[in-house]
Amino acid sequence: MNSEWAIEELDKFIKMTVMTNASSSSGGGTFITSRNNTAAPDADVTKQAQVVEKIFDRAIPAWRTDIENSKNNRWTRHREAAIRAREELIRSEEVKANLGENAPELSAAELHPWIWSGASSLWHSGHYREAVESAIRKLNAETQNKVGRRDVSETDLFKQAFSMDEPKAGKSRLRRMKDDGSETYKSVQRGVMTFAEGVFAGIRNPLSHEAEHELSEQEALEYLAALSVLARWVHSSTVEGAL
Repeated sequence: MNSEWAIEELDKFIKMTVMTNASSSSGGGTFITSRNNTAAPDADVTKQAQVVEKIFDRAIPAWRTDIENSKNNRWTRHREAAIRAREELIRSEEVKANLGENAPELSAAELHPWIWSGASSLWHSGHYREAVESAIRKLNAETQNKVGRRDVSETDLFKQAFSMDEPKAGKSRLRRMKDDGSETYKSVQRGVMTFAEGVFAGIRNPLSHEAEHELSEQEALEYLAALSVLARWVHSSTVEGAL
């Protein structure tokens, strides 16, 4: 949006909608009518409204419902919207600098329960690296529990659990979807295995080898989000055991 142009158009509309009092009187000086008019003729205000409404829609999209109108003045809502939109455009950079982007926020407490329960106590004490490591251990343990195994862990555990091979005695498989032989089935199974390998190679291993390296809160939260995706895939998968 050309903010400079938009502000000029809004200023023009604000000036046009300033209310003035127009009274008329009888020949003897007695007032018989009194009414409020806009500074500019109503027809001109209507023409300008056609332009500023499009600015309102961009700057303050909910103006039609958020701003009340007056029964006595058809331009009340438009005038307040013009004042608000003007301020929004003028101070948008200031607001952004002080409040940050109006972007969706990720809540750690809304991550998969396995992940947050594993991380929460350490997270609240500011030990972000240890919190991520604890969440990884929790994910590994829950996956072992689901397939009933203790002989494998981490990358090897996920590779075997989501293998497309038939299950064997003591080696149950996890299926994200029914094995219908489709490319989609093969893709989602392979996706879990490669994603898990990335998690353990790219997150778990560096953390275990760099014990003195602390994570920032944001970096740790992003790691937990990745773990949460993997946890949801495991949790929602069906266990397939040997017949």
